[in-house]
Amino acid sequence: MHTGEGSSAHDPHRDIPEATVARLPVYLRALTSLAERNIASCSSEELATAAGVNSAKLRKDLSYLGSYGTRGVGYDVDYLSYQIAREIGVTHDWPVIIVGIGNLGQALANFSGFSSRGFRTVALLDAAEPMQGRTVAGIAVRPFADLAEIVTAEQVSIGVISVPAAAAQDVADAMVEAGISSILNFAPAVLNVPDGVDVRKVDLSIELQILAYHESRKAAEAEESVDDGSGEGVSA
Repeated sequence: MHTGEGSSAHDPHRDIPEATVARLPVYLRALTSLAERNIASCSSEELATAAGVNSAKLRKDLSYLGSYGTRGVGYDVDYLSYQIAREIGVTHDWPVIIVGIGNLGQALANFSGFSSRGFRTVALLDAAEPMQGRTVAGIAVRPFADLAEIVTAEQVSIGVISVPAAAAQDVADAMVEAGISSILNFAPAVLNVPDGVDVRKVDLSIELQILAYHESRKAAEAEESVDDGSGEGVSA
């Protein structure tokens, strides 16, 4: 049995800042890695290092869940993993559908990280007839027209969009109409959805452009450093 200082009952209605919510899966991944190495407890500094954040931010984030650390011992890895998993809703499998089974869609379908983190792909959909009937990751690709039927039968609330930008809004509209309330969008397009529908956007090209910006900055700083040092040691 876990004994912690100031632990609080789970309150599903508590407000947690979006920035903290975004970091909770990172903490869970770090805790999973520690557990796989048979580490039973860790300090806030050790967990923060594993998660790539500073310990003060980690302690602040975990304070929204209640205090699950024990003074002088740290955090129980398995217990804190459970608490975070419960908070973000991955203590049970969430059925997910993927729409658009091109190269990216197939890569997502084959990604083992979904199943290991509480997400079960129940259907792959594509509007292109040549794709329909093909098997990807052990799942037969079905027509996009089957969307509403599958959402109802499998009680799907999360959909993944990996179609070209021009088709993304139509897919999102169909998802919302079918009853999907959370969308992970890989298409390079901004989606308009009604209130109550959450959208997370993953644009790989933007992420690469951000990296290119940082590389350009580093190159410019290196050139400035060379220029600043070019005259050192020169005497008249």
